[in-house]
Amino acid sequence: MKILISACLLGLPCRYDGASKPQLWVEELARRHELIPMCPEQMGGLPTPRNPSERRGDRVVMRTGEDVTEQYRRGAACALRLYQLLGCKAAVLKERSPSCGCGAVYDGTFTGTLTDGDGVTAALLRDPCAGRESGFGVVGARRGKTVKDR
Repeated sequence: MKILISACLLGLPCRYDGASKPQLWVEELARRHELIPMCPEQMGGLPTPRNPSERRGDRVVMRTGEDVTEQYRRGAACALRLYQLLGCKAAVLKERSPSCGCGAVYDGTFTGTLTDGDGVTAALLRDPCAGRESGFGVVGARRGKTVKDR
């Protein structure tokens, strides 16, 4: 099965701080599935490293106050295009990210406070109006190792 995955989980240095978040269980997932790495922030045109960003309602803003919503939307659209073009059946995304967060994201105050919600890319991939087939699973990294074969 093809799985879209946040590139930082594979150890690629694409996070806002130029680091990665490699996960040991990803190697096992790669033995069972074809992983398609992507970083929506980079695909949307943001550099690495970059100032940290957080969701603020339906917008995404950097700590500097710069609104980067359009870059996040552009990156999300690219991620959806990859999913559709390559026939992915699931996505494993970096939790808490303003792009990839699943179920909880930072609240836009830059105080480390989490709030319920999804990142821009996670929300688009979960949207039934996005033209994806029924049953597409979008999960955060903590649940990524539980992705089953289909």
